[in-house]
Amino acid sequence: MNVMIRYVGVDRSETLNEFTEEKLNKLSDRYEFIVGATVRFKQDDNDHTKGKICDIELSLPGPRIFATSNETQYEVAVRETISDLVRQLKKRKEVYKTH
Repeated sequence: MNVMIRYVGVDRSETLNEFTEEKLNKLSDRYEFIVGATVRFKQDDNDHTKGKICDIELSLPGPRIFATSNETQYEVAVRETISDLVRQLKKRKEVYKTH
């Protein structure tokens, strides 16, 4: 799986890159039809309680799957976003089973 990580207005972090790639590789092992992922990390300066935003878009056969979360830490945002993606992937996998 091809993983592209972008930082929008946020400093680049190798630790965060490794954490994100590890989580996405586990997801790719479970759902073999995933082709690639685009991850964007952003900071919302107007949100004083949370503000750490993680967007993940997965490329796979059919329409792309997208999820986003806004949390207090980027690691938590990554976990929440992947959790949302897993729910969508389970539904997509059911569609593939019926054909």
